[in-house]
Amino acid sequence: MLAGLVSLARLAGAQTRVEYIGGTVSQIAEGTQGSIVLTDDRYLAFYAGKVQMRVAYDRVNLVEYGQQVGRRMALALVISPVFLLSKSRKHFLTIGYSGEDGKQQAWVFRVDKQSIRSTLAGLEARTGVKIQYQDEQARKARNQ
Repeated sequence: MLAGLVSLARLAGAQTRVEYIGGTVSQIAEGTQGSIVLTDDRYLAFYAGKVQMRVAYDRVNLVEYGQQVGRRMALALVISPVFLLSKSRKHFLTIGYSGEDGKQQAWVFRVDKQSIRSTLAGLEARTGVKIQYQDEQARKARNQ
């Protein structure tokens, strides 16, 4: 029974509730609520209702964390001016990857403060990609 509880805890820890902010995926509307799932050995997955997107961990080439949307992925985003003027502290995760066609793709998510540390650790372990931080404030926030 204890083994079952440990497995359940691992599964719960490997699924993170997120909000899709933007990126290069046209099938997902901005503001869509969903989950990032890291339990598969080969694929990072994003599930939102009937939409299911997966990318092989070995195709991921950027994992960036910050409290602002990544500047490098800004071209991939269409952000409303209201979003940019928001003063509350939010946690953003940018995942860059090489698509099936070889073109660079990106997902940008807003992640809850309580979930960001475990999500970053899981992504770093699964992808082998070192987390990039937008600034020192983001680095400090991860370690708190």
